[in-house]
Amino acid sequence: QVRLVESGGGLVQAGGSLRLSCAASGRAFSNYAMGWFRQAPGKEREFVSTISGSYGGTYYADSVKGRFTISIDNAKNTVYLQMNNLKPEDTAVYYCAARRGPAYTNMNLYDYWGQGTQVNVSS
Repeated sequence: QVRLVESGGGLVQAGGSLRLSCAASGRAFSNYAMGWFRQAPGKEREFVSTISGSYGGTYYADSVKGRFTISIDNAKNTVYLQMNNLKPEDTAVYYCAARRGPAYTNMNLYDYWGQGTQVNVSS
């Protein structure tokens, strides 16, 4: 069993930055892919970014490419999402997810989910 706990959400003005953290417990991090997904009010949950725990390959949604950076600290079993130049349309609940094996953008392939952290970006 993998337990994920997100932190770092909050309220920020457009153009500002936030760093989300996701601490994982229960399994060796290097065997897992970690992903960030988000869900805005009235919308479906969508892919944001993912990283392979084994070789560090990263993938980003087009909407965040160049602004968000995902990284992983295997020693701390923590994955980060650095979010820069935030826009009001980034407002959502951000979820951390994990799956054993390769990284995918399809959220249905992830087995473990955190409780989510709210990000609000004001204009």
